Formats: sequence, C-alpha cells, structure tokens
Amino acid sequence: MEEKRSEGLRYQGKPRKNRIYIMDVTNRDGVQTARISLSKLQKTMVNIYLNQMGIHQSEMGFPALEHERNYIEANLRLQEKGLLSPIILSGWCRAKAEDVEIALKYTRLKHLNLSISTSQIMTQGKFGGRMTRSDVIKMMTEAVALAKEKGVETVGVNAEDASRTDERYDEDYLIEFALAAKEAGADRIRYCDTLGYDRTVSIYDSVHRLAKAVQLPIELHCHNDLGYAVANSVEGAMGAVDAGVDAYINTTVNGMGERAGNADLVSVILALTKSRGLKDSGILDPKVNLKMAWKIANYVANAFGQPIAINQVGVGANAFAHESGIHADGMLKDRNNYELYGPEELGIGEIEVKRIGRVITTGEYGGTKGLMYVLDQLGIEVDDPKETLRLVQYAWQHNQMELTPDEIWLIANYPEEVRQLLTVTP
Repeated sequence: MEEKRSEGLRYQGKPRKNRIYIMDVTNRDGVQTARISLSKLQKTMVNIYLNQMGIHQSEMGFPALEHERNYIEANLRLQEKGLLSPIILSGWCRAKAEDVEIALKYTRLKHLNLSISTSQIMTQGKFGGRMTRSDVIKMMTEAVALAKEKGVETVGVNAEDASRTDERYDEDYLIEFALAAKEAGADRIRYCDTLGYDRTVSIYDSVHRLAKAVQLPIELHCHNDLGYAVANSVEGAMGAVDAGVDAYINTTVNGMGERAGNADLVSVILALTKSRGLKDSGILDPKVNLKMAWKIANYVANAFGQPIAINQVGVGANAFAHESGIHADGMLKDRNNYELYGPEELGIGEIEVKRIGRVITTGEYGGTKGLMYVLDQLGIEVDDPKETLRLVQYAWQHNQMELTPDEIWLIANYPEEVRQLLTVTP
C-alpha cells in the first residue's frame, strides 16, 4: 500500500498523463436530500453557475421521471444557445433497458449514468432473491448496449455499494462487473461508496486494482456517513490516476445529499489544489475556477434554505476568522502562518447586503412599474415588459422566495426556456 501511495507522490511537480475532473451531482443526488429540494429554475441556475465555475459535468437529473423532462429540454436548449456550454449535461437512470428506453424517448440527453447494486448484501436485500449476481450483470449490460445503440455518447456504469462489494464476499465480482460493462460499451465505471463505508487506504487500494484491471476512467461517488467523503474521493481518485486512467469525482455544492451528504464541491477542489503532495501538481482539470466558490455555495444554501455552517471549509463565516492570541499575532505578521489559501481565491469579497428602508421589489404580486424599476437598477432591458412580469410572477410562485438578480436576468434574456422550466404538467 505504501509503495503505491508514494508512487503517486513522485508525480509532484512533473507533467501528469491523467487528470481528475469534477462531475457535480447536486441536481441529482443533492436534491434527494430529505425534507428539502430545489425548483426547476433553481436547478437551472446551479447548472449555469457550475458552467461558469468550469466544472466538467453536471448530472442534472432523472430523464425517466416525467416531471424532469421540460427542465431537461429547457437546459439542453440553453446549451444550444451557448449559455450552458461547454459543461456536459447528463442524466441518471436505473440500469434497466426499459428506463433507458423511456429516458431516450422523452429527452435528448446524450450522456447517461446507469446504476445498479453490486454488493452481496444489496443484491439479496433489494432483489429479495429474485436475481443472482449474474442476472445483475445481464440486466446492466443490456441497458448499456441499448444506450449505445441509441446514440448515447458517454455511458457511465454505477456500481452501487461498490465499497461493500470489494470486500469479503467476492473481491473479483466488482472487476467482473466492470469488465462486462466495458465490453457492452461503457465509457466509465462509477465506484460508489454508497454508505460512506470506505477508508482512504481501502478506497485507494480498491480503485487502483479496479482501474488497473479494467482500464477505463473511474468515477468516485462518496457519501459522508463516517465523515470520510472528501478524503475518500481524493484518495480514490489518486488510486485511479496512479493506475493510469482519468478520474472523475462526484461532488455536491455544500455537501448536500442523502443522509449525511456527499463530498463537498469546494472542499474537494481545495484538497486537490492546496494539500500536501497535490499543491501545484496540476492534477485537477485546469478549467476549474475557484473564484465561483462563494457565489455558488451561497446560492445553493439560500435555495435549499440551509445556511452554510460557520465552520464550512472555505466558505463558512469562520473559515478565515482568527481569535486566539497566538493565531491573531501570527496572522498579522504573515497570513501564511495560519492560512493555506486566502478568501479572495474563493471569490469572497463583496458581500451582498439586503437593502432596508425604502425598497422596490418585484415578485408574485408585483406590477409593471415596479418591475421596470428593478430591471433598470439591474441594467436589464426587455422588449416585452408584460410578458417578463408574467414570467417573474410565475417564477416567484415556482421558487416560493424572492428572485435573485441572476434569476431575473435569466427570465429577461431567455423567456422561452424559462417558460418551459416553469411548466410541470401532471
């Protein structure tokens, strides 16, 4: 184990053949957080901010779900108009041929991740003895082959509960599963630490062995049940890179997700660019723009109605606060004494303060005069104020909260797509 890990560190300061890319899953796994959710307009804004941040891919939702279809189509149209480019927009389905059929019948997505459980405990517990592990592989490969046959450009295959598959039951089954996926046409394998069960040592070993055997890019999808999500994501990705393939880390903004959440987007980026052995290594996709961190973290916090924790990595209120006498003295002499990075690197600077006193807003019950005043303050011009007001009213109702300046800008500039976003018909 130590030999493998030191091999990875020897790359420091040298050009790397393989890189780590970010695939954010806020709009798929993050919105599955119990008790909270995002509107379709808010999910679209997350995609826009991820694109501005230089994130490689957004797993934007569920193409087999009827209520996601207008949202998916509107986002694909925004991509065609250049607003959501170059980010890759992808969907998530169960690894079943019928789900692939539905997804591709009703959406134009060209990138899919197909998911099925691989661990013995889930195969028995979820399928109730109706399916063997061979049946699981057959179902998965049929879904992959169908997706490829219908023109899907990239197919990722998700091994749900991979961390408990690659353990005591049958360590070779995960490789058998992945090789079958590759033969069927899969482009990537997603190693899912679905219950946050792995440790950094075990996930490095498992992913390194898997990547060596399969020679496909590996995605890391880590949950935070034991507090390891970010560390496991980074070390698992290093296992893939050290085995000679690219790695993709699944993140969510502010670590949102089922139960204790997923690997936090900002934390992962900081770990890959500021930590010992990886700082200045160039291992992370160079398009990533950390200066968007503050903006996207705050937008998602407000949209979910979940304040950022005071000690949140990078963007928490105390991330750059120093009180201890020793710390304060050291900071005043040289900030590098107690900071690995500065707030300006995360786009922390100007703070938006809600105005008080005499304020004109526009919303669910606003009128044309108020709207035109707000648009003028934002420097936005529109051809049809009445239609813009109509969409603003519906968007406010859709979000159930005050619209942000960027949301108003989107409404004013892309009314057709926004109209489609706001249309969810049962």
